[in-house]
Amino acid sequence: MNNQKVIICDNLKEDLWKAMSDCPHDKVFVLVDEHTGKLCLPLISSFDYMKGAEIVIIGAEDVNKTIETLSYVWKELGDKGATRHSLIINLGGGMVTDLGGFAASTFKRGMKYINIPTTLLAMVDASVGGKTGINFNGLKNEIGVFSPADSVIIYTEFLKTLDMYNILSGYAEMLKHGLISDQKHWLELLKFNFDNINYQELQRLVEESVKVKENIVEMDPFEKGIRKALNLGHTAGHAFESLCLSNDKPILHGYAVAYGLICELYFSYVRVGFPKDKFYKTIQFIKENYGVLPINCKDYDTLYNFMKHDKKNSDGIINFTLLSEVGDIKIDNAATREDIMEMLDFYREYMGC
Repeated sequence: MNNQKVIICDNLKEDLWKAMSDCPHDKVFVLVDEHTGKLCLPLISSFDYMKGAEIVIIGAEDVNKTIETLSYVWKELGDKGATRHSLIINLGGGMVTDLGGFAASTFKRGMKYINIPTTLLAMVDASVGGKTGINFNGLKNEIGVFSPADSVIIYTEFLKTLDMYNILSGYAEMLKHGLISDQKHWLELLKFNFDNINYQELQRLVEESVKVKENIVEMDPFEKGIRKALNLGHTAGHAFESLCLSNDKPILHGYAVAYGLICELYFSYVRVGFPKDKFYKTIQFIKENYGVLPINCKDYDTLYNFMKHDKKNSDGIINFTLLSEVGDIKIDNAATREDIMEMLDFYREYMGC
């Protein structure tokens, strides 16, 4: 897998031109969703070198991260004359970069692509690291490939277009990065003031967060070992997310991860001794900022079954990434059905469901 160039940029026009010049191409396509087509595309389209670029617009939000949308993108590429020498620019959040990256990686057996993430979640997680894919059969990211973008251009000015709901969604992944890195980064993340956002400070935290993910991906690009650290909060989190999708009440990915962190930090506390004070400090931050996703005992079996489909499992065993301390990662921790029921009991009790 080729190394991915991540660019924290101040001049989008210059940095995008350089990234495109590094990818010789016969034609340019820009993939956007209905939101980024209105809010972000005009900036890109104003660049003189983007004249003649073909625009492909898809529906917004995770409910459109489907094989039907993927098929539509493939058809648009074909109808508009894309070749394997064309270039796709994915301009949007994690749904756009995941689906667009998968489309680019499979059309004509693979085209070059550039990600320009426009949400905090996409900047610190989805667009970096080479995971692409779609949801399938009611399961998150069930179909996909490892195929990194040639460049990821992070332009934090786009963050000013986001509401607090989307800021917090991305911040959950940053919190996860803090937990798996070091105490200093974890503590400064807990102190960030959401009531009066300092975007310069947020950009610095984004840079730190991206470095955490980049370093791990470089060590383990195909998730054979330490890259599983990035799954902290995701086994339970994806189950929460899939439950909400199945109930036609979707939540943003980062919120699901935040709720998943409560469960998995609890399991870390009881299984490998994650410090009690840091455990409660972290989950109280989540409760105060992310509110409550209500679940009841009737949801337990459904959540358990979703966890059984998690990609980290082997031989039917549900595996979790745990922490014995901030930055001290323990991968491949098997959980029984009883362990998972206990996590969910704790979640309901602590969150007041």
